Amino acid sequence: MEAATFGSSQFTNISGSMVSRRRLLLKLHRNSITFKSPPKFSVRASAVGGDDSAVTLLDYGAGNVQSIRNAIRYLGLDIKDVETPEDILNAKRLIVPGVGAFAAMMDVLNNNGMAEALCTYIENDRPFLGICLGLQLLFESSEENGPVRGLGLIPGVVGRFDPLNGCRVPHIGWNALQIKKDSVILDDIANRHVYFVHSYRAVPSEENKDWVSSTCNYGIDFISSVRRGNVHAVQFHPEKSGDVGLSILRKFLLPNSSVAKKPLERKATKLAKRVIACLDVRTNDNGDLVVTKGDQYDVREQTKDNEVRNLGKPVELAGQYYLDGADEVSFLNITGFRDFPLGDLPMLQILKHTSENVFVPLTVGGGIRDFTDGNGRYYSSLEVASEYFRSGADKISIGSDAVYAAEEYLKTGVKTGKSSLEQISRVYGNQAVVVSIDPRRQYLTSEDEVGFKAVKLENLGPNGEEYAWYQCTVNGGREGRPIGAYELAKAVEELGAGEILLNCIDCDGQGKGFDIDLIKLISDAVSIPVIASSGAGTAQHFSEVFEKTNASAALAAGIFHRKEVPIESVKEHLLKQGIEVRM
Repeated sequence: MEAATFGSSQFTNISGSMVSRRRLLLKLHRNSITFKSPPKFSVRASAVGGDDSAVTLLDYGAGNVQSIRNAIRYLGLDIKDVETPEDILNAKRLIVPGVGAFAAMMDVLNNNGMAEALCTYIENDRPFLGICLGLQLLFESSEENGPVRGLGLIPGVVGRFDPLNGCRVPHIGWNALQIKKDSVILDDIANRHVYFVHSYRAVPSEENKDWVSSTCNYGIDFISSVRRGNVHAVQFHPEKSGDVGLSILRKFLLPNSSVAKKPLERKATKLAKRVIACLDVRTNDNGDLVVTKGDQYDVREQTKDNEVRNLGKPVELAGQYYLDGADEVSFLNITGFRDFPLGDLPMLQILKHTSENVFVPLTVGGGIRDFTDGNGRYYSSLEVASEYFRSGADKISIGSDAVYAAEEYLKTGVKTGKSSLEQISRVYGNQAVVVSIDPRRQYLTSEDEVGFKAVKLENLGPNGEEYAWYQCTVNGGREGRPIGAYELAKAVEELGAGEILLNCIDCDGQGKGFDIDLIKLISDAVSIPVIASSGAGTAQHFSEVFEKTNASAALAAGIFHRKEVPIESVKEHLLKQGIEVRM
């Protein structure tokens, strides 16, 4: 069954006009929306029918819902998409995944009678699972672009995390749960990590305590799951929580099934540091997509033929890294999108095939921007990104386009809302947008030699320099820009970035460790998560970056591709150093 999306007066199947769906998403996401109160329970459920193997899915048309589809199919079940309110009322088991903005989702539900049908379905204690935004909509209201009214089934207001509580916003990563009562689907999960990605949360109170089945601590204790009878909802993403998440989904969808329990390795207690595997994907000289790895961004072998370095096939490597314990997999398409981003079908196929068997977050980047094709047809970056979300991507990485947007913003002080960064984060949420920063170190003899933020170096420069600033580059490191990494990071956070992938061209492929000076500079400057990249050569380099900086994650490529340092070895080393990781 193909995905269905919802218009203001009727549902539109995705196999129809893709353009109409995209226009709908743009139309739905307004800066301020006023909603009527949830209607009374006037609709009554009709006779339940349909195939026992089918799961009813309410896909409202934003974000990566492909992952939950893949997880359901992986468990051997079929999917029936909601097209009318009656489909909700007739469902034998209903899943409502939520990706994107609260206001946009409630607008769709209210305008199509879905809100009333959902309330009736839940009031009748029918099997229900809400995921992330699917949990938040059960509450009275949300402060996101609001206040905006929710379904009002659970007392409480969904508010934004406060970075003043010592946490980075969005909350991205693998965290531990504290089980509060018999939750059925969360049996044996308390000692394991699950994956969160959100900026808004609901908090436990005396009024909603009968609903709360688990909490999670991130600056404060917030509600990570609720349960009443057959009604469940979780703030985390089970479809992105590996085997633990699949176990949760199995218990909801197949309550009578029995599977062997995975032995408990270690007890999860808090937010884990993430270890990310990165796959640089490009077309080789034979026209095949391969995983490659550069030396300071040069991906060709130093041989007579000067061929592109080939380290394996993208889908196969991604699948292996998932089995090895990678917390995320990142694809960087380093040659794609030059002329026609939506025509890059091989990369879309890589995402689709990878997401069928890899149940951790997937990020894709490389040239995602506005463009006009050879026929004069204009495509927005939002249209480009939406195709990658629908193919299985959870996050979009933006590089050069974010640099240009930041330069313009710093020059004018005006947020135009037109940049790819602003467009995508406005519709899909800032947690879906990663900005990749690729700077080169520029050595200085004094701290105030240039008008950009400089740092005192831990190790002196080649001519004894004590200071350096980090000049941002575009076009794969080939062009330097008049902006520093510090200034860029601060600007993109204001423009809507939810995470920063921080590379260092000087360290790339060197295997001598991450650039601690750079990572400390940026991770101390912003309140969003920072991923350290470039330079990892040993497991000790990972513990060093986590101990000396505020990086939330560390990424590597070559040492994993060449099997020099296995992911499992990195995590075992981090645990020995007292650094929490997911195992």
